[in-house]
Amino acid sequence: MPPLTTQRKVARRVFAYDDLIENNRRRIALLEEAARLLYREWFVHFRFPGHEHAKFIDGLPEGWRRSNFGEVAELKYGKALKAEYRVEGEFAVYGSSGVVGSHKAAFVDGPAIVVGRKGNVGSIFWVPSDFWPIDTVYYISSEQSDLWLYLSLPNVGFMNTDAGVPGLNRDFAYSRKLVCPPERVRALFNEEVGPMFAQRNTLEHYNQKLAQARDLLLPRLMSGELTV
Repeated sequence: MPPLTTQRKVARRVFAYDDLIENNRRRIALLEEAARLLYREWFVHFRFPGHEHAKFIDGLPEGWRRSNFGEVAELKYGKALKAEYRVEGEFAVYGSSGVVGSHKAAFVDGPAIVVGRKGNVGSIFWVPSDFWPIDTVYYISSEQSDLWLYLSLPNVGFMNTDAGVPGLNRDFAYSRKLVCPPERVRALFNEEVGPMFAQRNTLEHYNQKLAQARDLLLPRLMSGELTV
């Protein structure tokens, strides 16, 4: 164990990394909140571009519709990948609580959406790059995934309180209602929030690199291999 003065210097170095990571987390939260607020403005309060001239029919702007979720996207099953079979690599492994590790290979192309099937039922994650979803989740393919759909899913209500077994049943999920705008409005919204998520993705990647650097640095500092 190094002297107390050295331990304090090491702690300051490590805390500097932690402070950067926490600051980036706050920035990520602000970006996500901004995107959610814009979603509510457009698709809950219907104050989207051009709403002043919209004609409303049955509570929706003309051209909008209420659809079953199953008409909008398909929930595909993840693939089992036990921890002992994973080879650490560049591709994130997703479970129902989020990233649970990494692997040398990907199973799904990104960007895509992950939805918790077992465990953290109904959890929702936007995955910007290729990844491996394990068997506790569903995923929505990159062909059907976009930021409008990702931000819509919390409003769908995937939790089935009548289910005897905890888990997300696909038929139940497919029966849930979703308000769908015309493709033009959907594409415009994706353009608006795209830069927010690009910045979010950059910050998340930066945090991963910071955490890796911190975890490599700490034992070398504590052993005296590196001086502080």
